[in-house]
Amino acid sequence: MTLNELRGKTVALASSGGLDSCTVTKWLADRGVQVVSLTADIGQPDEVNIDDVRKRMLACGAKEAALIDLKTDLADAGIAMLIGQTRYEGGYWNTTGMARYITTRGLLDEMNRRNIEVLAHGATGRGNDQVRFQLVANMCQPGVAVYAPWRDQAFLDMFGGRKEMIDFCNAYNLPITATYQKPYSTDANFLGLTHEAGKLESLDVAADFIEPGMGVLPHRAPDKPELFSVKLNAGRPVQLNGAAVDAVMAILKANEIGGRNGVGIGIHTVENRFVGIKSRGVYESPGMCLLGACYEFLIQQVLDRRARKFYDSISASLAEQIYQGYYCDLATQMMRGALAPVAKLLTGTITVAAYKGTVLFHSSQDVPHSLYSEETASMEDVGDYDHRDSEGFLNVLGVGAKAQHAAGQIAMEK
Repeated sequence: MTLNELRGKTVALASSGGLDSCTVTKWLADRGVQVVSLTADIGQPDEVNIDDVRKRMLACGAKEAALIDLKTDLADAGIAMLIGQTRYEGGYWNTTGMARYITTRGLLDEMNRRNIEVLAHGATGRGNDQVRFQLVANMCQPGVAVYAPWRDQAFLDMFGGRKEMIDFCNAYNLPITATYQKPYSTDANFLGLTHEAGKLESLDVAADFIEPGMGVLPHRAPDKPELFSVKLNAGRPVQLNGAAVDAVMAILKANEIGGRNGVGIGIHTVENRFVGIKSRGVYESPGMCLLGACYEFLIQQVLDRRARKFYDSISASLAEQIYQGYYCDLATQMMRGALAPVAKLLTGTITVAAYKGTVLFHSSQDVPHSLYSEETASMEDVGDYDHRDSEGFLNVLGVGAKAQHAAGQIAMEK
């Protein structure tokens, strides 16, 4: 869509309350477009009062501004990512990718209630977010049109980048929080923060250049390990350190404990964006990293080698699906279906020690589906495993090994 097609119409703008949202709202409103600002409340750590976003958007010319509470939806999606260990290249927990799916789906529901047929967003034409907004809207509600100012020549003619937008907003005294001096941009939700652009585009700049928003950098964490315990029931956290929790509480508490111990803070990744560009990001996801390690330790106990191999392939593929905006398509439905039996097995209590950015295994208790047996694993003379049984097993394996040698298929380099 273009500006000319929007004049006189009402659009729903996916508003974060940041520089892009303020600029787009004022720019559209001045050109005869009625803007309804819709902001997803996804526990943004960088907003002291989420209602401030609504007030900023009204001040920028929005006809209406509403907040949509999606914290429970995002927390449930976070638990699904923990079950699937869905980390993208370099260990990124897909915190923004999943949040875009939850946000777009929630905004579409609100648009239906308001009879709005155009969704606008401020994602640039270089990144992944434009893909996520577009694909989720196209898949979930094909009748909705998507307008992206950063792909509209009329907008591009006026705004070359961050400086021009700040100039524009300052000229109209709009309540932006962005400054010329801010050295990078941040996207926030309670699953994690993503930092990119600005000085972070230079690989001469270390990851500890960022000012963490969810904790401390590992070298500034306490010198004493802190124990952290999570009780899972069929893949869902039901207790943290002995206290009952729901999904939202579990992630928030894990953020607090992981963050103060430097867990998941300052994760540097040079990744492959869906559009084909290499991008450098620095990430924070303390709760996901802390809980993720606990899930991994439990998964190690319950999956045999064949199930684990299949699980790992699904995990990598599902992480890519989330990153690229395909979380609701058939392939993802199939992958999530394959993970359902795994979730049912994830019951037990895992305790770890968080220390200066690391998560160390401490103990595992009450795991009814564990395949691990101290007796069969022991090197001592206990249990019902007879070492002599390995003689026949190895003789059978040796038949193939000898045949490969006879056929000249074995490399003999020294």
